[in-house]
Amino acid sequence: MAGAMIRKEISRSYQELNDETERDTQSAELQEDLDDLEPQDSNGSALPVVDDETGSNNPSMRFSKACLKNVFSVFLIFIYLLLMAVAVFLAYQTITDFREKLKHPVMSVRYKKVDRFEAPGIALYPGKAQLLSCKHHYHDHIPPLVNPGQLGEVQCLTDRINYTDPYTNHTMKQALIVKGPTDVRKRELIFLQFHQNETEQDFSAIGYLLFFSYQEFSDSPDKAQFMKDTESSYSIWTFSGGFRTWVKMSLVKTSEKDGGESVEFRQESSVVKYSDQRPDSEKGNELFFVVFEWRDPFIQEVRDIITANPWNTIASLCGVFLALFKAADFAKLSVKWMIKIRKRHLKRNPREMNQVT
Repeated sequence: MAGAMIRKEISRSYQELNDETERDTQSAELQEDLDDLEPQDSNGSALPVVDDETGSNNPSMRFSKACLKNVFSVFLIFIYLLLMAVAVFLAYQTITDFREKLKHPVMSVRYKKVDRFEAPGIALYPGKAQLLSCKHHYHDHIPPLVNPGQLGEVQCLTDRINYTDPYTNHTMKQALIVKGPTDVRKRELIFLQFHQNETEQDFSAIGYLLFFSYQEFSDSPDKAQFMKDTESSYSIWTFSGGFRTWVKMSLVKTSEKDGGESVEFRQESSVVKYSDQRPDSEKGNELFFVVFEWRDPFIQEVRDIITANPWNTIASLCGVFLALFKAADFAKLSVKWMIKIRKRHLKRNPREMNQVT
């Protein structure tokens, strides 16, 4: 009884092992058949292999289309290289433009309207001429002259100062400092009259200089040094005898690179000949007339502005490099696709040769 059970158990184990071996053998044979299987028609003859992508069973057609795909891939790579060159050029141009804008700022002009100006200082260099009168008038109106050539009323705030010429350092200069007009709304002006006795000079004129603040001159502890420095910074103008010179002033403030501010006077002058009706005995004394007035109620403020915006430059560069990376990714995919087509083509060549054989 026991021996029969043992033989039965051994026979079952052998059968199971035999079944497993047969299954493994069949699986291997099936895989081999699938690898070597060629399409056959109903008569058992082999059929040509059909291209999965083109659907064509003509070897020459498949070869031409593969060549066309390779040419197209090369063309795409050429476009990528062209786009890369353009992107590099744009990045270089963007950086160059940014540096140029930093080196060459743009001048910005702004006009600031005021009702009153700070009283400017008017430095006059009469030489041998004598101040006869100085009056304030308004609304561009100057009344007719009364007793021209005679000493009149001096209503202006004046001061006289002697200082050394800043260019020679040994010549003494005498200046008459007059406080300038302030009320631009009422068109305030200052009318000054000078006279000079007969002179041996061929040409006679009185020089004048405009500076920003009469109050700074008045508060200066060393007025001689103040005027010396002022003459070094501003230009001297002149007006001639026998004429009425009307000077219209405008103020320009310029911001410097170091954060400071410089002030400059710009002026327009018109000259009218004086009709001298004095007796012949008095005409030997030459008369000078000058008017100082603000041209308009605007202060011109000039400053340099750097138009180069770093954020715009960074944004442009980011866009350029993003396009460059996208193009590189596209080229990478194109190269992979070409390699894949090449490998597939090499795998099909042995089959085609077998079919021809």
